[in-house]
Amino acid sequence: MELRTAILTEHSRAQSLQIAAWIGNNPQRVDALIQLLLHDEYRVVQRAAWIASFVAEKYPALILPHLPAMVARMEAEDIPVAVKRNVLRILQFLPVPAALHGAVMNTCFIFLEDPAEAVAVKVFSMTVLANLATTYPEIKNEIRLLITDQLEHNPSAGFRSRAKKVMAMIKA
Repeated sequence: MELRTAILTEHSRAQSLQIAAWIGNNPQRVDALIQLLLHDEYRVVQRAAWIASFVAEKYPALILPHLPAMVARMEAEDIPVAVKRNVLRILQFLPVPAALHGAVMNTCFIFLEDPAEAVAVKVFSMTVLANLATTYPEIKNEIRLLITDQLEHNPSAGFRSRAKKVMAMIKA
């Protein structure tokens, strides 16, 4: 299978899952996927990010070496929302390496604060921050303040539901 061609063939969950299954636990195929995610045109990047989230669920150890580059890409100004959404989805479930805590925390706070940011990006940012709060309890108050402020301006049911769960996670 030629990865880039397969990615461009169709944009569907079934196709993404099929490609993720083909990638499996093959490190070279994961490397190729991450290269597309980080450096290709918008459509390929968007689809590769979704596939990477499926691969990360089954083979998180293969994604871990790529986290520094993925986090650095999230800090760029021209990042597609699909990359933010799917990298944050991955970060919810993986242990964030200590060297990336500061960058991830900063990026998540920026995404959560931004009124124009997509709801899914905010939702995943909340969870990543709540996970980091177990190591850095001093950020709990800032998370609470941001969530409370966002609840006043964000009517999304998904946001409200996740906010409730995150507030329970960071209680105390």
